[in-house]
Amino acid sequence: MEALRQDDPRRFGRFTALARFDEGASAVRYVARDIASGETALITAARPELAAVPVFSRRFQAEARTAERLAGGWVTPPLDTGDPADASAGEAQLLWTAAGYVPALPLAEAIGIAGPLPERALRILGAGIAEILSRVHAAGSVLQGLAPGTVLLAVDGPRLTAFGPLGAAASAEARPGGQLSVRLGYLTPEQIEGKEVSAASDLFVLGLLLAYAATGTTPFTDGPAEEATRRIAEDEPELGAVPHELRELIANCLAKDPDQRPTAGAVAAELALEGAAGLARGGWLPEPLAAAVADQEARVLALEVPEEGDAEAAEADQADAAAPEDARPEGPRTLREPEGAGTAPGPEDARPQDAPPVDAPALRKPADATAPAGNADTGNGDMGEDRGTTRFLDTGPRPPQNDRPTTQLALPHELTAPAPAAHPVRPAAPLALPAAPLTPQQPGHTHGGPAPYPAAALPAGPAGPGGPGQGPMVSLPLPPAPAPAPDPAASRRTLLTIAAAAVGGLIVGGGSVAALGSGDTARATDDKPAPEPRRTLPGQAPEPRWIYAHPASEASPLTTALWQDKLLVVTSESQASAVDLRTGKRLWQRADGAKGQAALAAGADLVFVASPTEFLWLSPENGKVVHRVRYTEAFDDLPGLTVGRLAGSSGPVIWFTGSHTVTVKAPKPKKGKKKGKDKEVVEAYFFAYDIVRRTELWRTPVPAGRAPGTPAYRVVAERSADVLVRQDAVSLTAAEVKKAKGKGSLRSFDQKTGKLLWTRQYGAASPEAATTGDEDGTLYAAVGRDLQAFEADTTKPLWRVEGSAGSVFGTPLIAGPLIHTTERSRLVGAVERESGRLVWRRSTEVPGTGPAPSLTLSGSEKTLIASDAIQVTAFSAADGERLWKFQDIGAAGPKGETVSAWYRTLAFGETVVVQRDRSFYAFPVA
Repeated sequence: MEALRQDDPRRFGRFTALARFDEGASAVRYVARDIASGETALITAARPELAAVPVFSRRFQAEARTAERLAGGWVTPPLDTGDPADASAGEAQLLWTAAGYVPALPLAEAIGIAGPLPERALRILGAGIAEILSRVHAAGSVLQGLAPGTVLLAVDGPRLTAFGPLGAAASAEARPGGQLSVRLGYLTPEQIEGKEVSAASDLFVLGLLLAYAATGTTPFTDGPAEEATRRIAEDEPELGAVPHELRELIANCLAKDPDQRPTAGAVAAELALEGAAGLARGGWLPEPLAAAVADQEARVLALEVPEEGDAEAAEADQADAAAPEDARPEGPRTLREPEGAGTAPGPEDARPQDAPPVDAPALRKPADATAPAGNADTGNGDMGEDRGTTRFLDTGPRPPQNDRPTTQLALPHELTAPAPAAHPVRPAAPLALPAAPLTPQQPGHTHGGPAPYPAAALPAGPAGPGGPGQGPMVSLPLPPAPAPAPDPAASRRTLLTIAAAAVGGLIVGGGSVAALGSGDTARATDDKPAPEPRRTLPGQAPEPRWIYAHPASEASPLTTALWQDKLLVVTSESQASAVDLRTGKRLWQRADGAKGQAALAAGADLVFVASPTEFLWLSPENGKVVHRVRYTEAFDDLPGLTVGRLAGSSGPVIWFTGSHTVTVKAPKPKKGKKKGKDKEVVEAYFFAYDIVRRTELWRTPVPAGRAPGTPAYRVVAERSADVLVRQDAVSLTAAEVKKAKGKGSLRSFDQKTGKLLWTRQYGAASPEAATTGDEDGTLYAAVGRDLQAFEADTTKPLWRVEGSAGSVFGTPLIAGPLIHTTERSRLVGAVERESGRLVWRRSTEVPGTGPAPSLTLSGSEKTLIASDAIQVTAFSAADGERLWKFQDIGAAGPKGETVSAWYRTLAFGETVVVQRDRSFYAFPVA
């Protein structure tokens, strides 16, 4: 930190600036405080010369909106923002955003203080960042905001502070005529080839970041800097110094082929199965870093709101700094301090008075550690170029986002000559603060120069605005009118040419700018504001309470169920496992539960699972088998019994079907005739079983289903005297299909005895029609494109709701006085149970084919969740307001393949668990 300079703003909305925290290429960060509430904030204020460029202003605001959408977890929630357009008369026109202050060190600074991180800290760092990336990628976006200066290490875990290429820029410059040149830190193999960035590009940079945190240097440092692009594209990374346990994972992240890199969710799960927060409990920072974070917090808390005289003193400091050496007063000035407080001299205090400020320190380590070769390039002429670390320049358009207008990077054809070097920043008075009995904090990396992170750099060129060896910045003239979107192939060729000829720079010109998650079309010029976002879908899903990734080393989940609102029980081909619903941490796994189903509550203290060969009762604490009942023992009079899927459950009672094969001997032949052949006949039954008493209640013979013979039943309603059951059409025999004549039927079984009471057909409802019923004896069935209500006992039609053309209704969901409806056309709605009056109907606004979305209600029945193969959409159950959407790019399988599985949702309390194959997200809901 340092004292405020003369030209620094003193006010940011309700916040008063206290000191400079650090500075980056595109913005300066200030420690500020709300005098009224005492709240301390970190203000990120765009540099005025850049904020004046409209394309920069729009991009800055877009990245601020991304931070707001990602708020929570490892992203500090924004507190306030400032827009020059909102400034009133007499106020400074500032572009800024405020977030709550969290004591933390930039990764680059932490490495300088304590050297490479130990394995546990690496796991927490990587898992935390991967969890953020997983959320970004789930929305179809790419982050491009990772760098050692944008990743902070706090006491409870990592924090991310940049949410797009501007935030992670190594340098940025406004040029005459409204032009903007931006230099980013990193390239990936696909960008070097001129291909588009993707979610996999973020994983490559994450691999670089973890390798740097593990070793203090980059995996592509061997060899001359001018060959860095070739090394990135062709050479294998040098990971010999990376801990053995993490070497394979980091190597996979650094794979040349993007399709071979793991997903962010897979990385998070492999690094910390219980999540970064769970692994970080009890502390995770090495002692020197924990002390440095505490020291920083003490210094910030000691800052006082400057009075009017302090502002004058700050101006005097600035004047002193600019004055000739013989005219300067001796010793540094300080901010107001508590009475009796001393000063903490830092490395800056030992510099000669006429030395320029050090914008980024070289990597520092304790005396017993080996410092990485080379010095960090600060962008100042008196510092040596770090030939061992490399800087990559980010190029390439962003991929289109789901449900948003496609955004592309439009590049004008003419390039202007490099601008003259930027003016050096005048030194400011160092900031002396109360000393604390802690390890002195090393000067932090400031974001204005390249981090000591590697980004394997493009060939070094002549000195330019970015500092010696960085090569010239590239400027683009702002066109007078929006440029048409270029041909993608042509754009890639243009980007390749620029990267090779101009030492790579991401050019943010007056054409279109890809904005992460902003929704802007981004085709704008100096004299036209950016178009308003075209919102076709609700907002980003809320911050998940936790994310769980089913291990890639295990078979994919088959069934999922909630137990007592405490456990998420997942079964697969190999085992059953349980996840704590409070934390998302896996508690146990048992091979006995392989291919199981149900996971019901058997009383208050056992988990019931039905496997293909037996019923199991497991301990919820450790998964140990407490009881088991094999079908061969429980149903010994039905040898070879095959149990089908559970038809339904109510309290301790489950209903299921089963079948076995019996041999029917041929009748005794008549005299002189040959004996006929014995026949194999399938006999099927419908069972009721008490899972608490572990006793069969009844069984009833039913017609066998299609081969192999077990019919598939589903209980559509439970009434006081009977249960109404529907047979799935796929399990009907050919003879039954012919007999039905295109109509489906419903069976009623006595609750106590299992006796078949009756079989009914309802209107023109087909055997495949979605059907459900309620406890009052009303049946709701899809008939043609409509939804009809019938009296279950008489088949009398009650009312009809017309559906959309060319569509059919899916299975409705009963909720109190309403029925929530779903259609194949992606319409979701609500109708009154009594009258069939339409209350509301909304579209998920996602194109798609296949079955209608499935519906789930939150525990309070205030939120309705619709899920299909495309996305999950949350609605207000009362009026149909679309609340948010969620899309997951899919967790990669063991070979990295993309998953396109159907979404499943399970609700308990104020949480809904969204599953897509191996990935589980616990979202808060009303």
